[in-house]
Amino acid sequence: MSSFVLVDRPVPEVAVVTLNRPDRMNAMAFDVMVPVRDALVELSNDNSVRAVVLTGAGEGFCSGADQENAGRAPHVEGLGRPGFGLRSLELLEDVVLALRRLHQPVIAAVNGAAIGGGLCLALACDLRIASSTAYFRAAGINNGLTASELGLSFLLPRAVGSTRAADIMLTGRDVGAEEAERIGLVSRVEDPVVDAAVEMGQRIAGFSQPGIELTKRSLHAGMAASSLESYMPSEGLGQLYLRLLTDNFEEATAARKQGRAPQFRDGR
Repeated sequence: MSSFVLVDRPVPEVAVVTLNRPDRMNAMAFDVMVPVRDALVELSNDNSVRAVVLTGAGEGFCSGADQENAGRAPHVEGLGRPGFGLRSLELLEDVVLALRRLHQPVIAAVNGAAIGGGLCLALACDLRIASSTAYFRAAGINNGLTASELGLSFLLPRAVGSTRAADIMLTGRDVGAEEAERIGLVSRVEDPVVDAAVEMGQRIAGFSQPGIELTKRSLHAGMAASSLESYMPSEGLGQLYLRLLTDNFEEATAARKQGRAPQFRDGR
């Protein structure tokens, strides 16, 4: 693993992935993004990991594109500028999609600036907690480009609503931690933010593994569904699937009666 990406296990069931280039505010250079993508894929396949926390080293979460030295994307030999641009964009898209595809819920512990692509990374996570010093900016519009990048115009309206998303994307202004909590961009503001995210991950780890995984899938599918009527059967099938194939419902009922924590076995 690159020194620009650190993977720690502060508790056995929660992995913390840290973008570790604080001198560049953890900008999205390829020597950061390639190993973070690979780390996410590896963690997704580690069944001992029940939740993943994504954060940044130093004072920033991720400052977006590295405008000074982005490095060189892999496998671009022989390509001209258009081909290089397409491959580079594809690699960054792969990081966003890797976050979405993880089997485990991903919690963004936004410890500072989440700018441009950094805002996209935070939005690609399932949950977001901000430190009191965190702020968010859709920076593309400030750089003479479109504010839409890496799924931002898909994910941001679903997090905060279309009107607030338009405000953030068209003005290029900073959204501080307090406002981010008020509009639903983050679920809470906590210091120290990584500790709060790990604690949330531990709570998630106490539930049924397939129950959590199916809930994550349902949340993503629900956002993309065309209608409530067409979507509800898939929710019901997921509930029925676990009801028939595990004894978790009976265990939860018994645990409540006995005043103890349930021990979910997930069909084993």
